[in-house]
Amino acid sequence: MHRILALMVAFILLTPLAAPAQDRTALENVAQALGAGSLKSIEFTGTGESFAVGQSSVPGAPWPRFTLKSLARAINYDTASLRSEQVLVRAADTRGGGLPAMGEARQVLMLSGDHAWRVVADAPSPQPRDLADLQVQLWTSPHGLIKAAMANNARVQGRTISFAVPGLMTVKATVNGQNLVEKVEAVFSNPVLGDTPFEATYADYRDFGGVKFPMKIRQSAGGFPALDLTVAEVRPNAPVDIQVPDAVRQSTAPYGRVTSQMVTEGVWFLTGGSHNSVLIEMKDHLIVVEGPLNDDRATAVIAEVRKLVPAKPIRYVIASHHHFDHAGGLRAFAAEGVTVITHEGSRAFFERALAAPATIAPDRLAKSGRKGTVESVRDKRVLTDGARTVELHHISGSPHADSLLMVYLPKEKLLSQADTYTPAAPNAPTPASVNPSSVNLVENLTRLGLAVDQILPLHGRIAPLADLHKAIGRVN
Repeated sequence: MHRILALMVAFILLTPLAAPAQDRTALENVAQALGAGSLKSIEFTGTGESFAVGQSSVPGAPWPRFTLKSLARAINYDTASLRSEQVLVRAADTRGGGLPAMGEARQVLMLSGDHAWRVVADAPSPQPRDLADLQVQLWTSPHGLIKAAMANNARVQGRTISFAVPGLMTVKATVNGQNLVEKVEAVFSNPVLGDTPFEATYADYRDFGGVKFPMKIRQSAGGFPALDLTVAEVRPNAPVDIQVPDAVRQSTAPYGRVTSQMVTEGVWFLTGGSHNSVLIEMKDHLIVVEGPLNDDRATAVIAEVRKLVPAKPIRYVIASHHHFDHAGGLRAFAAEGVTVITHEGSRAFFERALAAPATIAPDRLAKSGRKGTVESVRDKRVLTDGARTVELHHISGSPHADSLLMVYLPKEKLLSQADTYTPAAPNAPTPASVNPSSVNLVENLTRLGLAVDQILPLHGRIAPLADLHKAIGRVN
């Protein structure tokens, strides 16, 4: 769908659709006021605050806030490409997820047509889950918006411009008395929330060689602040040449092929991408720990599970927590009739998420016509078939998420958890800064008296408990 969308966007930018004359004239007036007609590309920098969308500590709460030490963004409208480089600093009192987990981090996000990737340690990493978000950023920027509006048969009523980019978003934009875009209200598709509101406001326009650009940009997503940017520099028609790396273009499994490793009889560690899952076999059914990312990754996990144990149905998928990257595949599991188990603090959130419409880009759940089923855990829940026992425990007091669950197999002494501990490479030095979420995990294991031999993390490699102790500076 994304490939079709990108080709379609490229085509319509070169072939404007017919529009009533009065609408076309109104759009051309906005384009002229913005200086969009001669604008092929733009670069701008700024500072402010950024918010980690989908990473709140409490379901339904505002997104965690980070200091945006710097942002440098470059857009090429002709090639539908974008580069965004930012340096983020986590405030000491910020709870919830998002990167960096501690201190400062640099992020580089890239878009070109139907390809999205990140640059990690100077190497490209395919990130198709960023695709829709980056395309929304590009086509809701003031100049991108008017170009998309003119290409998509927008209608104008007074100072309101309305149009849709099929498969990506619907848009309503408001222009001010000077014909400058001051507000954009869009709806796009999110793997957890389905149809999701996005809003951008633009103020304090200044002239840069005939191109008007706002010096103040604010955005919200899902009803909460997502960006508050003060622009410092603007360079219209700066050279912006973004080429898709071969590793990204040739990737046939951008979310990673699902690789299974049997940890013990009836327990498999499912890896191959940025997020892991765990399969647990019971007498007459299966339990999957975590449905991450989106439909594509969840579908691949489900296929691998059915290949490993074809004769038994998946009865439960355990959601470690509500963060979007870890919960984005739950709708695909619900489409298969699988019951979601989560902490009681997330139950209402997931019930709403599984019932949410997905009309912009219908997913498996929307197409299935099913209604998702959610069950919950307070402090502890035990799933057993008489031979194997699976315990679900609340990780109390976690700074990462209030309603965080871990999965423990007492007989096998196996623990699976998300985001509280991601094992470093073997023999890596002890981190300079201790992750408070890892300290909290150890405190919970001690409080509950859980005897753990191995950790099956939902990021990273299998690790012995000793590696967790090492990561927090404890040597037993």
